[in-house]
Amino acid sequence: MTELAVITPSHGPDAELFADLHRSVLEYTSDETVHHVIISPVWTSVFAKYAGPRCRIWTYQELLPKYYFRLAPYPLWVNARRPWPPVRGWVMQQTLKIALAARLDVDAVMIADSDVVLVRPTTLESFTADGRLCLHREEKGVTADMERHVLWHQVSRELLGLPPAPPPPLTDYVTALNFWAPATVRAMQRRVSETTGRHWMDAFNSRLHISEFMLYGVFVDEVLGGSAEPPPSNTTICHKNWQRTPLDHEGAIAFADRLGPEAVAMMISAKSETPWDVRRAAIERCAQITG
Repeated sequence: MTELAVITPSHGPDAELFADLHRSVLEYTSDETVHHVIISPVWTSVFAKYAGPRCRIWTYQELLPKYYFRLAPYPLWVNARRPWPPVRGWVMQQTLKIALAARLDVDAVMIADSDVVLVRPTTLESFTADGRLCLHREEKGVTADMERHVLWHQVSRELLGLPPAPPPPLTDYVTALNFWAPATVRAMQRRVSETTGRHWMDAFNSRLHISEFMLYGVFVDEVLGGSAEPPPSNTTICHKNWQRTPLDHEGAIAFADRLGPEAVAMMISAKSETPWDVRRAAIERCAQITG
């Protein structure tokens, strides 16, 4: 068993972002670390060039049960035997992260969005403490005005058979770079199936609003945590910019200069539409900082 694998769901419009991430995975992780990329088959020709010993391309059909079939070009999918509306592409990407993470024979998976870039050497030790895998856990990070996050909490608790969530603030587990234990993912799948009486994937996909990271975090803290000490927290491993407005060159350099000593990655949200030269300037500045 190898220590670490990287999982990234992606698609054609993010191909340039993915290229930067993949280069950083090759540079900053061990030769045994494989980058697993999940795509719709319509993007196979775009990502095929990355396939090799350190990059495994997975299409949706390889990870979905046979009774799921493609209705329309990405991102609409439907279940042939269930009277559901089409599964939104964003929800399907979450589903496939869970499915793939559970299949991999590794100690831990690092789940990285396409707009993440590694900036320091990254190993299993990067996100373990005292021999235990850390959890991205932001205490009181979900406030009453974060309606979607509050809803994700409630849906997660329903799927896991837990009592309703207390009023906010609640713990936030959502981030651009996360780390899961495959054995824990498999236990989470079993719990959802036992609670709902359905295949975990059917139960997950039946929800219009859901977060895979919230589900995993609530499971770890409130299901597993009921019988064991919760894992340590780590919220500093990725230096993030969530703004929806573009950074200019000065702002990008200022962002990079705030890179913390524990961060192994940086993320400038793709939704900010930051120009490529500005984004690259931030990456280069991080490289200078890390030596």
